[in-house]
Amino acid sequence: MMDWLRKNKAWTIAIVLIFLLAGWLRADFLTSVTHKVSHDTVYYDEMVHRLLDKGIYAYKEEVSNARVTPGYPLFMTAMYVVADQINVEPFPLIRWVQVLVSLATLVLIYMIALQATRNKWVAIMALFVSAIYHPFIWANGAVLTETLALFFLMGYLSMQLYAFRTQRKRDAALAGLLLGITVLVRAEFLPLFVPLYGVFLLQQWYRSKTDLMVSRPSKWAIFKKVALLGIITGLCLSATMLPWWIRNVVSLNEFVVTASQSNPFKAGTYPDKDYTDKIVEQNGMTQDEYAWARIKAGFTQQTWKYVKWYTVGKLKYTYTHMFFGSGHSPLYHAYPKVASLHVFIIYSTIIPLLALVWRWRHPAAMLAVVIIIMTMIRLVFVPEYRYNFTVMPLFIILSSWLGIYILQKIGTFIAQRKTAR
Repeated sequence: MMDWLRKNKAWTIAIVLIFLLAGWLRADFLTSVTHKVSHDTVYYDEMVHRLLDKGIYAYKEEVSNARVTPGYPLFMTAMYVVADQINVEPFPLIRWVQVLVSLATLVLIYMIALQATRNKWVAIMALFVSAIYHPFIWANGAVLTETLALFFLMGYLSMQLYAFRTQRKRDAALAGLLLGITVLVRAEFLPLFVPLYGVFLLQQWYRSKTDLMVSRPSKWAIFKKVALLGIITGLCLSATMLPWWIRNVVSLNEFVVTASQSNPFKAGTYPDKDYTDKIVEQNGMTQDEYAWARIKAGFTQQTWKYVKWYTVGKLKYTYTHMFFGSGHSPLYHAYPKVASLHVFIIYSTIIPLLALVWRWRHPAAMLAVVIIIMTMIRLVFVPEYRYNFTVMPLFIILSSWLGIYILQKIGTFIAQRKTAR
């Protein structure tokens, strides 16, 4: 390690400076604004006090429930205990701990970029953009799941990419463990490993002959090996979730896979989030029955409206705006036109996404898989721009990749012109 640092002094200094900048921006944000408290945070606060005072795990109620997964509430509970021991307010402590988590997430983003693109320039560009990207700064002021969920999701993806490269059982197991923790913080990522392993299987089946050092194994042999790794990841994911499942069966007499909070599926059936739309009367139907009835009526009676809503409409709601955390005043801007950076990242990622659909054997195709799968999942439910937060590092990596590719092509062109003269 020390030898590498000595041989790469300029690179090391650049990384250190980026982290110093990232730390300063996050600290400056926390100390220079007044942080608002969202209604979700208020309910989390009540939940933690209820857990500490009465031993009841319940969100928005006084009786035990499973309306939210336990990852973030337990993190908050630990912070409340520490805050009480050192005699400080819990919310400021949580925000400062989230700053540390945010900085650790930058390390993981750098690692993912390096693993996926095999280009250190892309990695350092993605690190720099992530350091100054404002939602990653603003989120630290929000006592919400985003910062912690992003950290564990990036940890899972980094380990999953590593497990695909090594094809070792222990690495697949660690990936499952990290995915389990991620799901306990944010439930939406539960099915993510299945399509990743599906694409990995196809990549192994159709690897170029030049990539192989020995004779090609049979497709059945490859399937068995990849399936075993996938099963190990799934089992470790299940083992991580098992205490939560047991708790729900014992305390609630029902099996709850993730959480039982409101129905975002039904809420997603209202075009442009117009909840006054009464295309169908509920008339005693369950929420799921009512949602399906609305979809059937919408696509038959207002076809074009619903087609636009379930494609462009929800994509626009999800991706064209930044996540502002819980809100703060005055609005913190480290530099002007911060929204322009977000919009540029989103639209510039379209090119590498399309390229990776074509070059699906490339390791970076896994980033495209995550973006596409999570987007498809979110098209089913109610759209919120806070939902783009956890996949933005992948957008940043792919956008950075495109930028570095263009710069390298320009550099090559200039060098050739000079040589020609």
